[in-house]
Amino acid sequence: QNRPLNSQNVADSLQKYNLKKASIQKALDSLADSGKISFKEYGKQKIYLARQDQFNIPNNEELASMKEENAKLQEHLDQQKKAITEVEGEIKSLQSNLTLEQIHDKEAKLRKEVKEMEDKLVKLRGGVTLVRPEEKKAVEAMYSEKISLWRRRKRMFKDLWDAITENSPKDLKEFKEELGIEYDEDVGVNLQSVSELLQHGKKRARGQ
Repeated sequence: QNRPLNSQNVADSLQKYNLKKASIQKALDSLADSGKISFKEYGKQKIYLARQDQFNIPNNEELASMKEENAKLQEHLDQQKKAITEVEGEIKSLQSNLTLEQIHDKEAKLRKEVKEMEDKLVKLRGGVTLVRPEEKKAVEAMYSEKISLWRRRKRMFKDLWDAITENSPKDLKEFKEELGIEYDEDVGVNLQSVSELLQHGKKRARGQ
């Protein structure tokens, strides 16, 4: 770098070579003594400079030509970077595609799944019962029990809520939000409609 440097600057630049500052200082002094570089002293610190008479300093016309050439090279570099990006994108796209072997494996897997679903569909169309009667009965009993618990707790809450708010001066809606209470309707469920699902299922079973 054609700029003033002290020994610490040089040591920092050559750090990756594991050179000690003392060795660098000795080398700089040796170069200065032999006239290969020059130096100036500022108090106890020495500043080293490259000899400027060794450089061929271009005139304005040469500088303009160099700038023009540099602009052309930069443009060429940008074009090459763009081409590299396009090639990398194409490579990535090709790598994401399945190989012929993978396509055959996937096709075989999908054909197997389709066959299994077609077999199941044939059974359903033929009226084959996929759930045993005892299993269906157990599920219906559990469902009915949960509905009963829901209905009982809903009634218990209503009785308790009515007792608490009977003489309350507060706005009931605000009071409910303050306590963090949610009604069934607030979360998009309805006891009546859920109860009817069980009755509908029983009627349908009798109809069959």
